[in-house]
Amino acid sequence: MPQIVEPPNKTEDPRPQGPNQFSKQQISNPGSEREMKEKPDHGEESYRGYGRLEGKVALITGGDSGIGRAVAIAYAREGADVAIAYLEEHDDAQETERWVKQAGRRCLLIPGDIAEEQQCTEIINRVKNEFGRLDILVNNAAFQVTHESIEDWPTADWERTFRVNIFAMFWLCKAGIPLMKEGSAIINTASIQGYQPNPQLLAYAPTKAAIINFTKALAQQSMKQGVRVNAVAPGPVWTPLIPASFDEEKVESFGKNTVFGRPAQPAELAPAYVFLATTESMYMTGEVIGVTGGKTPF
Repeated sequence: MPQIVEPPNKTEDPRPQGPNQFSKQQISNPGSEREMKEKPDHGEESYRGYGRLEGKVALITGGDSGIGRAVAIAYAREGADVAIAYLEEHDDAQETERWVKQAGRRCLLIPGDIAEEQQCTEIINRVKNEFGRLDILVNNAAFQVTHESIEDWPTADWERTFRVNIFAMFWLCKAGIPLMKEGSAIINTASIQGYQPNPQLLAYAPTKAAIINFTKALAQQSMKQGVRVNAVAPGPVWTPLIPASFDEEKVESFGKNTVFGRPAQPAELAPAYVFLATTESMYMTGEVIGVTGGKTPF
């Protein structure tokens, strides 16, 4: 029987307990959770696992913090071993590792820049060498910067956004799919920005639209191997990317335009990624699940 994994400090209220109001703040890009004044809730004290991913191996890019950490905690409590690919936020990555190991699962940390094809290939090779398999690939890492007008955009910012957000996804899928067996799943992190772009996110928003299209196209190819490909499109989520990208005033009001009047906590995204990784979604591929706080435009 799969083991039920309870949060370490189980409470009567299982809902995420992260902050709803945010102070004015800015941190360095790409951002570290340690720099944030109000810490996100990744489900550390709320997510309960039911063994639905027992014996699986998952690779999560950007798994050091934010949505990636929430997914790593959830997957570990569902029984999966987890590999975390991240840039250079070692303290954040080690905190994710701590929670994965606390759930009794193995965790492999793989630092490096996925904007380079060689690093993406190396990530897949390390997963293969460590675990011998890959069942779930979560393409979650993202780069985001803002500029007021197109004249302000350096080519370097534009290029890096595309290399991290969409080129890396292509490289990781290209290297990873041959390792995946029938029943495996790829889950890509899209965004509401793919449908309702913020003009300040002139590079980020188009990459998210590309991810949606890439997901639907790859789903038709990879089903020949029995690999499903779906996406999650979050709305506003409280992660290090937000104070690392926006000015203090926008951070303070972030997410207030949703039906909930607040952004999501990463813990509120994790169940969608769990669902798409399990057999409960076995007849879903090429789909996009919106978790937008009532702002879903599709």
